[in-house]
Amino acid sequence: MRMGNIELFCAHLFGLYLIISHPRTDGCGDFGSLPPSPNIHNFSNNQTLVVSWPRNRGASESDIYEIQISRTKSRTVIYNKNVSIPTRDSGWSILTWISDLPLECVDHSVRIRSFCHQNVPSPWSNWVTNHGARAATTSLMFPSERLLKEGSSAKLCCVPPVGVDITSITFRKDSYPLLNVGDGVKAILVTNLTFPTILIKKLFFSCVDSTGKISLVENAVGFVPQTPRNLNCTTSDMRNITCTWDPERKGDQSNSNYQNHTLHFENTGQASIHCQPLSCTFPAVPQQQEYKIRLEVKNQLGEATATHSFNISDRVSPVLELDTVEYGVTDVSLIWIVEGNLTQNKLLCQVSTGNETNRELPCSSENGLCKMRLVGLRPNRTYSAKARCSINGRFWGQWTKPVSFITPSTVKIQSYVVQWSQEGQTVTELKDSGQSQADIPIGPSRCNFTVKAVLSLGSSIPASIIIIPPKDDSEIPPVKKRLSRTADGFHLWWNAQTLVTCGHTVEWCILGSKAPCTLQWMKVPKGNSTFLPARYFKPGRRYSFGIYGCTDHGDKLLETQTGYIQERTSVQPPRIIEPVKRTYASVTLEWHYDEEDPAQPAFITGYLVTVQEVQTDARLGHAAILFNVSVDDPRQKSVTMEGLQQDQEYVCSVSALTTVGPGVPASITIRTKVNYISHLAKILTPILLLLGCTILLWPQRKMLKNGLREIFTYPAGMNIKTPEFESFLYKTCQKLRSQREEECISCDIEVLTVKSLWHESSTLRDPESTNTTCSPAPLSSLAPSCVPLQTGYRPQSAVLLCQTPAHQQLMFIENKSYLTPITEFSESIETSIETSDCLQGSCAGLYGYISE
Repeated sequence: MRMGNIELFCAHLFGLYLIISHPRTDGCGDFGSLPPSPNIHNFSNNQTLVVSWPRNRGASESDIYEIQISRTKSRTVIYNKNVSIPTRDSGWSILTWISDLPLECVDHSVRIRSFCHQNVPSPWSNWVTNHGARAATTSLMFPSERLLKEGSSAKLCCVPPVGVDITSITFRKDSYPLLNVGDGVKAILVTNLTFPTILIKKLFFSCVDSTGKISLVENAVGFVPQTPRNLNCTTSDMRNITCTWDPERKGDQSNSNYQNHTLHFENTGQASIHCQPLSCTFPAVPQQQEYKIRLEVKNQLGEATATHSFNISDRVSPVLELDTVEYGVTDVSLIWIVEGNLTQNKLLCQVSTGNETNRELPCSSENGLCKMRLVGLRPNRTYSAKARCSINGRFWGQWTKPVSFITPSTVKIQSYVVQWSQEGQTVTELKDSGQSQADIPIGPSRCNFTVKAVLSLGSSIPASIIIIPPKDDSEIPPVKKRLSRTADGFHLWWNAQTLVTCGHTVEWCILGSKAPCTLQWMKVPKGNSTFLPARYFKPGRRYSFGIYGCTDHGDKLLETQTGYIQERTSVQPPRIIEPVKRTYASVTLEWHYDEEDPAQPAFITGYLVTVQEVQTDARLGHAAILFNVSVDDPRQKSVTMEGLQQDQEYVCSVSALTTVGPGVPASITIRTKVNYISHLAKILTPILLLLGCTILLWPQRKMLKNGLREIFTYPAGMNIKTPEFESFLYKTCQKLRSQREEECISCDIEVLTVKSLWHESSTLRDPESTNTTCSPAPLSSLAPSCVPLQTGYRPQSAVLLCQTPAHQQLMFIENKSYLTPITEFSESIETSIETSDCLQGSCAGLYGYISE
């Protein structure tokens, strides 16, 4: 609901008045006449126009109306809408329209017309105008002193005097493009309005006109009110009640300045009252115990409410003011003034003396004052005490300001008096001043002990303690619980027991601290639960709560509960046990850890074990292998990581897990062992294979020997010495390697003056010619030293060694195919020998081996 709803309600009331006073038009009988002009009402705070008009009756199905809204004196139409009204509705129709521009910027006019039977329009009514602002000598700016909604967009305008132009508009010191609205009015559009972060929360908006004058207004950015949080009411004197609530947003004062806080009373008959932004005080109604209130928060953007019910007797928060201090040697009496004269009630108070124990004492009323006596103090010491009180032990007042005092000078203790009573018998024993303990045998029943010091000026205040020995070993031990982590405080709950007849006591202290445990306690008169706010506790500290039940035979410990107000991850790292057990494929980590150590800042829920592969230079570029194992049982302190690589370095880490994450890890670097069995298998496998082959082939050794001899023996008839043979084999291999099939596409054969081989029947000839161009030379022309080419062994480099005259010319025959056996050689060689060359007479040589 917005602030403009009140004005809208008034407009509706005005419309009802028009229903009665304005004549109606029935049916279409007077359809040709000019329709009545609409009524308009403006609500500038939320830029809303409410348009109302009388509706026709008698239409067949419904009345149709067309509404137009125009802007500026030229009446530029900016809104046009058809409205259908069912015939069963009678009276006046209302249309609510929200403008994107403040209504004060320019004139806004409205007119309407109706349609008879939804098709024939009537004439337009006369324009009804809502006039904008008129500037006299200085430009006007809108909106002004308004609360603009956070995150929304807004148009801001400047209205100049007649004949003056607007030259610039600035918002938050930033200039924006000018929008021409009309009638000399200029505007800017600001999107996504944000809450200012600077100290001054106002939004300044200025414009400059053609005369040089500057106009300046301020606005604010806010939000729709939120429901008040933590609404709470207390009284300190039973005469006035004060209600408080939390602010909506920290540091947001501008929104509070635009808000109205109203407190309504639902069951007391009191009139509503206006409140401060964060509190409200009102008088209590005599004899009224139960109160039901409603807090309403409104601003220009909307409203929100919160309700609260309470009993005033449960909300008494006594306020104390120190009156006097009465000193003793080892005691002191603090006398307080209680506002509201609450001493007729039985007050229970708590007194805190610095870092010592909070003492819970009854308030003895003397002449309207509250007197509390502190005992067991040390002489000549400075103490600082503060106090707070409660009527019911549940709702406590605020702590007073600390008061400092010094106990008198040291006195000499002459002796100690120890007294105890059991089963109606009392025994007193005197101890020297140098003694500080006494060993006293007692029976199985309740025993009361008191100890006091005997001084030269009298006796000190006795210290007392009650001992209740256990009845037997079969007595049920106290229940131990672990509290869940909470942010607002400790919610303590325990099982109710029938033997508890006079309430409970909750005591607690910090565990794990080096200093002695600071014991604190509080009484719980009724029920089996209580709440301790978080402000009394520190994060990362373990607290132990003892729940005692008050029985007819004394207080009995029922439960022990431990917990943290906030756990931390800074737990101690485990201690890894060395040497680490390892194999070539696994590592077994063991560690020591005290998961029950009360000094830890969190409960230990398990462990996180991480194994990270160390990357060497040879393995750079490869992702390091990571192994993670979570151990859910905090008592398990060993884990085996398998699937590792042999002879590889790894970094092993162990960290304790808590509910908020892992703690500080403990790390160690280890190297896995070498798998010698695997290496031995790789070495023995080829040896065993070779040995097996040798055993299998040994019976065939003679045949293999002959075969190898034939393979590696050079041809018969070739008288080659060992060095020449080695050179011959090397040159042959080099030529064969250069003539591999995949590397060579042809072979060149050189022929020197082709002649018939003397021992062959075939001759070298052109396969395409039947006539030989050169006649073969007579056999006698061959030199006696020529070596014939054998057909059985055909080496590629065999040459016919001939005695050829030096003046004979060398001729060439080129073969474009690979070499073939000698039997087909004459058919695959193309000859290009001229006749004149054959007449010279020469010896032929053929390069290359022809294989069969």
